[in-house]
Amino acid sequence: MVNGQVVLTAFMGLFLVAVVAWLTRLDSWRTYSPAGGGGYGDDSATVHSEKPSGVIRWLTTVDHKDIGILYGAYAVVAFAWGGLSVMVMRLELSYPGTTIISADTYNALLTSHGITMLFLFGTPIIAAFANYLLPLMIGADDMAFPRINAIAFWLLPPAALLVWAGLIFGPFVDGIAGAQTSWTMYPPLSADSTVAGTPAGDAGALNPGADLMMLGLHLSGISATMGAINFIATIFTERGEDVGWHNLDIFSWTMLTQSGLILFAFPLLGSALLMLLADRNLDTLFFDPAGGGPILWQHLFWFFGHPEVYILVLPPMGIISYVLPRFAGRKLFGFKFVVYSTLAIGVLSFGVWAHHMFASGMDPRLESAFMAVTLSIAIPSAVKVFNWITTLWNGSIRLNAPMLFCLGFVSNFIIGGVTGVFLGAVPVNQVLHETYYVIGHFHYIVMGAIGFAVFAGLYYWFPLYTGRMYQQRLAKWHFWLSMIGTNLTFFAMIFLGYGGMPRRYANYQLTIGPEALFTDLHQFTTIGAIILMIGQIIFVYNFIISWLEGPKVRDGDPWNLDEHGMKTREWEWFEQNKILPMTDGGEPVDDGAGGSADVKEE
Repeated sequence: MVNGQVVLTAFMGLFLVAVVAWLTRLDSWRTYSPAGGGGYGDDSATVHSEKPSGVIRWLTTVDHKDIGILYGAYAVVAFAWGGLSVMVMRLELSYPGTTIISADTYNALLTSHGITMLFLFGTPIIAAFANYLLPLMIGADDMAFPRINAIAFWLLPPAALLVWAGLIFGPFVDGIAGAQTSWTMYPPLSADSTVAGTPAGDAGALNPGADLMMLGLHLSGISATMGAINFIATIFTERGEDVGWHNLDIFSWTMLTQSGLILFAFPLLGSALLMLLADRNLDTLFFDPAGGGPILWQHLFWFFGHPEVYILVLPPMGIISYVLPRFAGRKLFGFKFVVYSTLAIGVLSFGVWAHHMFASGMDPRLESAFMAVTLSIAIPSAVKVFNWITTLWNGSIRLNAPMLFCLGFVSNFIIGGVTGVFLGAVPVNQVLHETYYVIGHFHYIVMGAIGFAVFAGLYYWFPLYTGRMYQQRLAKWHFWLSMIGTNLTFFAMIFLGYGGMPRRYANYQLTIGPEALFTDLHQFTTIGAIILMIGQIIFVYNFIISWLEGPKVRDGDPWNLDEHGMKTREWEWFEQNKILPMTDGGEPVDDGAGGSADVKEE
């Protein structure tokens, strides 16, 4: 076991040294001019009219558009890892008892799935949209700190390797396995876990896979914090002369609020993780009952953990508020109130963390206070829902793929929000705490809302960053399979929670409830997950094939936005660069009639 730890430590150390040494040998890691734009810095700065080609370009780029694409590619890989992990878990749960994987493997996949989807997919996919689009929307040449922007991304691949290290190296290195702490990492399990996931004591050495996972999570938090600082600085200092606070777009408002939340929340998570690592490796007592106690971890973690939900959901709300009016033919109803509700959510999100701890024995007077704030934060969310619905009212609605995903977002968000209001009430929470009801509620928000908003944005801006149009029929198949799969999967989980099925159980062949009912509902959930997975396979196929071979878009208004006066700044940029010269870094060149076609999706 000691040899395994030494090998891993040496491997990661050599890897980081090699990366640093390679970067120092690059003479051309400078700021390049954006496609169709000027350079940065003073007149003496080195500015290239053309980016390097091939792999070097992607490894050294500081162009916000390239970095946005890198974030997106990284997020898709993480999404695939997290999705495949949960599919194995769902197949295991189709029948009671141990069927295809052991309980230890199930717990490791459970931990990897949660951390991957929240930290390695959720935050980076939002950064992908923001990096590519935000400078275009506010009239900026690039991000305020392009090099820091690049560094923030390149911290993520090693973070992913660290998070997944236990699962990757477990089959080949003795004494290491995937972390089995769940994504919440509650002590004492997280402080004293071995490879088998049990408290250490005399049973063996601590699992280095859990240490690596925590270090990777900490690294991803540093990346998110660097990105947040960059977004705030860009919005405050890089806006065009005609872009003021009064006409700043709704997506930029949500990114500004999200970045503020990250600045206050992620450093706390990083501090708590370092304290937990010290407890594991230096015999400190931060979360030991003899010291601070395990409840201290819950307070620190959830003070980060609940704003994290809004860190993930606010920018998707911004995407929906931005895209939905384009296909309703009307401007967003109550724009100012949508902005005010965004800011209200940002403030209130730091006052609701202890509703995750109603079953921990907290003082009932504190529980009442947190319950009140939890119920009140539903109000600004409801404001957004009513504004979206009112925007649709009497609108000229076009049911393209982006609009379908917007409508799916609204319906799923309503279900996820209403089920969350029930959990915010102390008496109901005491009954449903740590059951599948919580999973159903949370995944209606994470997959049913955030995921659908991501797809709406990807389809809406697909012509912008590819210069091509996707296959419309496949996109609609993707929507309907995702909608059916989402509701079948997570609504069945809500019923499992009402039946008393506890979460994080690899085996329900126990005296914990009606086994036959649990089996039926788990099988419904698994069928729904399979349908959902088929939809995502269609999405990936359509996305890749259309990017490579889809018909080129030659019209600067592929969505007919001018018809209702809804054309926005990024499409004006697209019209000036519609041949997409940024894909090779050169200046706009018109290839005449060379194989391009006018494409609109009606």
